[in-house]
Amino acid sequence: MTDEHEDSGRPSTSADRRAAQRAEARSRRSAARLAAVQALYQHGQARTPVAQLLNEFHLHRLGAELEGEQMKDADQPFFDDIVTGTLERLPELDALIAARLATGWTMERLDRLMLHLLRAGAYELVARPDIPAAVVITEYVDVARAFYPAAESGFVNAMLDGMARTTRTAG
Repeated sequence: MTDEHEDSGRPSTSADRRAAQRAEARSRRSAARLAAVQALYQHGQARTPVAQLLNEFHLHRLGAELEGEQMKDADQPFFDDIVTGTLERLPELDALIAARLATGWTMERLDRLMLHLLRAGAYELVARPDIPAAVVITEYVDVARAFYPAAESGFVNAMLDGMARTTRTAG
């Protein structure tokens, strides 16, 4: 059975509604990843206590209007998991990143935002087996594109792909 879709006048099936809900959930997770990288960067720069950092993002950033621009609504529990999980597992994540760096490169040479982006991606690869590695990689490449030119997004792709191959089956 179909229902009339109120906006377009086209029939809308329950399958269409489920697809729209899945797309919305993906969008909310994408927004959570972007915000998590920003929160991790802020924590790294200002050493904002985690509880305060999460509260600030919950109240003022996730889904809020910032400088006249409406921010995407984010999956708050997913955001919290990425931020807290990444910070709890820094030594493990940093070892994964360091192992993938080219000869002569050190963690200290990485741009700070790039480091936090790689940490968040590494966290998902290690701690979130419910999310396919290919999804994690694609999502963080997209986050990289929000901040960097194409070469850096390629770097993110290569780094996370290498980490995925050592932590689990890519997929």
